[in-house]
Amino acid sequence: MANLQVADQVAAAWDRIVVGNPLWTWALAVGIALGVFLALLIARRIVASRARTIAQRRPRPATQLAARLAGSVNRTALLVFSSAGGSLHLALSAKAGQGVRIAVAVAAGVQAIVWGRHLIDVMLERLLAAKTTDQGQPDPALLTALTPIRFLSMAVLLGVVVLIVLDNAGVDVTAMVAGLGIGGIAIALAAQSILGDLFAAVSIVVDKPFMVGDFITVDDKLGTVESIGLKTTRLRALSGEQLVFANSDLLKSRIQNFRRMHERRVLFTVGVVYQTPAEKLRQIPRIVREAIEHNSPTRFDRCHFKRFADSALEFEAVYYVGNPEFNVFMNIQQAVNLELFERLQREGVEFAYPTRTLFVNQSPGG
Repeated sequence: MANLQVADQVAAAWDRIVVGNPLWTWALAVGIALGVFLALLIARRIVASRARTIAQRRPRPATQLAARLAGSVNRTALLVFSSAGGSLHLALSAKAGQGVRIAVAVAAGVQAIVWGRHLIDVMLERLLAAKTTDQGQPDPALLTALTPIRFLSMAVLLGVVVLIVLDNAGVDVTAMVAGLGIGGIAIALAAQSILGDLFAAVSIVVDKPFMVGDFITVDDKLGTVESIGLKTTRLRALSGEQLVFANSDLLKSRIQNFRRMHERRVLFTVGVVYQTPAEKLRQIPRIVREAIEHNSPTRFDRCHFKRFADSALEFEAVYYVGNPEFNVFMNIQQAVNLELFERLQREGVEFAYPTRTLFVNQSPGG
């Protein structure tokens, strides 16, 4: 008799209504939620371990991304999903059901942001690995530009997730999107200069008119590129000071990039006096050619008797230096000049320089 009373009391307790559902229904929902949560945790560990093993054996972007995604599954999100599964056995009010849907949407949004961040990072890392310097280091200019690209990508992802969550919460996102569009136009107009420099920085990185370490001239300014920032590019002038250019202004200017020079074309003239004999004049192109070819890396192009100048017979010579470095060019030009001076001096040919000769006529009467 006593046992029957206890059984009836237990049954009555299980049938007690708690927040609109019998107690046994709550126990079943909690049990299902815990069971699903533990199963998901075990599956998460197995999948993550397997993905890491595959990524180590076959280190490809796809396998590395899969390993990152499997290892970044949020436990809180799994708990929310498990609880939502358990709640399917409960008779919930419309408000409570809406709360469960919002919680699931938030958890899914957080997980989507985490996965999206890893996806963006893997794509940017692959892009960075494909663009390296001659020393095998990441491209500094590209590394600088990836910061705003990553920021904008994450901002877009976050905005989409927030809109989806708000839509599940019953918020009218249509009016919000329209408001964001108008606000975005206002912000873009207010920050037009900043955005112009930002997009100019991205354009510099993508189009590569110059890179960090290049020696360039911008209008009448020249220097070595030190850094390419989000708003400005900084050059180090030959005299030591730093030159700062807005990226948008830089793209509107005429830029000479001496780093892209494969070989340097050199043109120079040699002037000799009018008293030089014709046979000596015919030998000068050969002497110039030999002086150039004795210095490497050079490639002789031509040497011609160009014109009768006011105070000299001018020869014009053209040759190419195979090294674009300015100091190498100056060393070669100096060697060529010295050899020309010695050779022409031995041949008895005098270099011309501006002179004035006065002829005085003395009258017969004296």
